[in-house]
Amino acid sequence: MANVTDKRSPVGLWTSSSEKHSLIEDVQAVLAGSMLAALGVVLLQAANLLIGGTAGIGFLLRYSVDISFGAAFFLLNLPFYWLAYKRLGPVFTVKTFSAVAVTSVLTGVLPKVITISAIDPVIAALFGGLLIGCGMLILFRHRASLGGFGILALYLQDRLGWRAGFVQLGLDCVVLVLSFLVASPFVILCSVIAAVTLNLTLAINHRTDRYIVR
Repeated sequence: MANVTDKRSPVGLWTSSSEKHSLIEDVQAVLAGSMLAALGVVLLQAANLLIGGTAGIGFLLRYSVDISFGAAFFLLNLPFYWLAYKRLGPVFTVKTFSAVAVTSVLTGVLPKVITISAIDPVIAALFGGLLIGCGMLILFRHRASLGGFGILALYLQDRLGWRAGFVQLGLDCVVLVLSFLVASPFVILCSVIAAVTLNLTLAINHRTDRYIVR
């Protein structure tokens, strides 16, 4: 009987297989996902909107005390790396730490090179939420996240089968309730639109039974 040749490409720096991403693909995904998420954050900041998750807590701190969103976002994510390391592995943790770091830096740099003089809050909510959702979707599909609630949502999806988008939406609602302490009802309404747009993007497009590449 003739030998059957394994036609799968070896996984290395440049090459990937149908089951695993290459290193270059993962690096590209971390950069692309972080860039999209940072741009979404800039749109939300331009309209003084909020969002859920640790990003939402970062916004609350930015509007309440003298700290930049990037610094608050980076610091808030530190406790979640332990869960990521223990439950999702060191590779996931390193990629997530990198994504959070890049996003934190970009949210401080982009407002200096992109000037938004006026933006409708509803438009900012829709496009900002969509951009962050797409950025997180890229990261999720490469076994990474933007930290915080995203780590918890991915863990619960892997362990219990709960949709990551719906889990994060529930957690985001808790953060948005706290937003009543610092924002007007209209701002909170637009922020809810952003959170729903973000999490529906994840819930509809990210399913482990459809996308299995690691």
